[in-house]
Amino acid sequence: MTATQQEQVEEIRETFAFFDDWEDRYRYLMEMGRELPPMNEIDKTEENRIQGCQSQVWLVPRTDGDLLFFDADSDSAIVKGLVAILWRVYSGQSANAVLSFDIEGFLKQLDLEEHLSMNRRNGLYSMIQKIKSLVERCG
Repeated sequence: MTATQQEQVEEIRETFAFFDDWEDRYRYLMEMGRELPPMNEIDKTEENRIQGCQSQVWLVPRTDGDLLFFDADSDSAIVKGLVAILWRVYSGQSANAVLSFDIEGFLKQLDLEEHLSMNRRNGLYSMIQKIKSLVERCG
């Protein structure tokens, strides 16, 4: 895990732990989603849509040298917050950092699995798989 990735993980983990209830955590997720850099509307195509998500989620990867970056958006506030978690953990990282990071373990530490609907959970893992497959192809 890179230092930047570690900082992002710790900040998210500490903020989640700070809140006593899931209503506040959901508000934090939605706030994170609002802070995502805007995605170009022209990139919101079927080709860039993540399959397996009940909400619409778009993801456009790009590389700069050996680092992965991506733009993403969703039409659901909570799902956009989940996208923001992945963006903060993965964007700007090397292929090795993306593939070696235990995202499933991190999400369990946040207790997300217990508090997301099955559809949102499936969508989240579809996003993770899409990012990893893009990294494997590009990296």
